[in-house]
Amino acid sequence: MTIIAINKRSSFDYEILEKFEAGLVLSGQETKSIKTGHISLKESFVTIKGSELYLTNAHIPFYKHAGNSAAYDPTRPRKLLLRKEEIKRIIGKARIEGLTLVPIRVYTKKRYLKLEFGIAKGKKKFDKRQDIKRKEAERGMRRMLKSHNT
Repeated sequence: MTIIAINKRSSFDYEILEKFEAGLVLSGQETKSIKTGHISLKESFVTIKGSELYLTNAHIPFYKHAGNSAAYDPTRPRKLLLRKEEIKRIIGKARIEGLTLVPIRVYTKKRYLKLEFGIAKGKKKFDKRQDIKRKEAERGMRRMLKSHNT
């Protein structure tokens, strides 16, 4: 498994309740572009349209070695591939007030590209401040232990 892109804001802005793995429906040149590391999950999200899930607003630039680029849209919605039972369960949980579907990372699994996304609850400013304080305290403790051991 090779991680290609990570949405760092997902864990900072949201509390991830449950994670899922989905395949992506892509064109050939999009696949090549992603495998070379050209994808941005910044400001992207997963939407529900009918009984299907789509990755929306993920930026996949045009593959430079591909042919014509006139009609290419880098932020078009891309369909996610999941089992029907999973989709029904996700849609049911996402309908609960305050829960959203957030992309976490894109990676390869054997020769396939996979998207890990989660059902998440938005964090309040207070929660974000607590996370920052906790991380700084942990960093300080590691620094103290490191200087003490040497």
